[in-house]
Amino acid sequence: MEHKAIRIIISGGGTGGHIFPAISIANKMKEINPDNEILFVGAEGKMEMEKVPAAGYEIVGLPIVGLQRQLNWQNIVNDIQVPFKILSSVRKAKRIIKEFKPDIAVGVGGYASAPLLWAATRLGIPSLIQEQNGFAGLTNKILGKKAGCICVAYEGMERFFPAGKIVLSGNPIRKEMTVPPTAEMKAEAMTFYGLDPAKKHLFIVGGSLGSGTLNKAMKAWITAGCPGGEDVEVIWQCGRYYKKGVDAFLAEHPAPAVKHFDFIGRMDLAYAAADVVISRSGASTVSELCALGKAVIFVPSPNVAEDHQTHNAMALVRKDAALIVKDAEAGEKLLPAALELLGDPEKIAAMEQNILKLALTDAANVICEEAYKLTVK
Repeated sequence: MEHKAIRIIISGGGTGGHIFPAISIANKMKEINPDNEILFVGAEGKMEMEKVPAAGYEIVGLPIVGLQRQLNWQNIVNDIQVPFKILSSVRKAKRIIKEFKPDIAVGVGGYASAPLLWAATRLGIPSLIQEQNGFAGLTNKILGKKAGCICVAYEGMERFFPAGKIVLSGNPIRKEMTVPPTAEMKAEAMTFYGLDPAKKHLFIVGGSLGSGTLNKAMKAWITAGCPGGEDVEVIWQCGRYYKKGVDAFLAEHPAPAVKHFDFIGRMDLAYAAADVVISRSGASTVSELCALGKAVIFVPSPNVAEDHQTHNAMALVRKDAALIVKDAEAGEKLLPAALELLGDPEKIAAMEQNILKLALTDAANVICEEAYKLTVK
């Protein structure tokens, strides 16, 4: 296919799980043709307004907000404003489209994706949706009726979208996370994190903000004297929000075998060190773990739309590629399950093989090729 220079709007954001795939798509579009012009559209006040310019791209914000789930006075006031902000966002999206004149609009999910794609289809601009999760949200299901293509990361998405529009692309992931770690990387990780290569290693990752559930499970285990962990070392990413409290806890409950960090800069080395990973099951994280071929225990966050993290995790559990512990049961069951798995190298090897079979590592390229197809129809 000829890759002539085109103009692309990429909309969405709100979380790293939306933003980083969007940036990966933009980077691939620039790699395909350096003359491609790209404009991001995000939600005012959300993290994309910082992360996208840092990646070298222009972004315009919409005044869109989401519906709140907790019923209190402030949320009632905010919800009253929602219809007005939606209308304002749609009007602004139309102005942006008329001024930028895109050849294609790509939606990656998040607040800004809906008004931008809705406006694009109304103005005759072809659109592509990148659905990252195993359970599509209401907005994408509605937008999917008009989209030219829906790129998905999981099988069985015909229950949400027209089958003829679906392309199994996978989720775009960071380049350094596209292949399993080598023995050399594992050796480097041992040195980098000050670990003993003779021991088994557990990596607990709760995201940049951290996970209260995972942190409570770790604290309970440490308080009990780390039972079953005599030959185990732990890399514990507790999150910036919880770092002060975890520091104080470990000062009172020293655990030399536990290396804790608020943020992991070298995720590739943390994964390389791990024999078993404990993680939430956001879409990008799941895709990275598949590509890396890691044995993982998922603890899906209950605080997400349509419980999509459980759907993401179960897509792997059903194929014997991961284990799952419910958020409400993590305090009691999580660390015992992880230690049991660490003691079963045959099961770890089987899980590694099974999860690697689910890896789709060329997602950004597939999505860009599908976008180009829509521009020539």
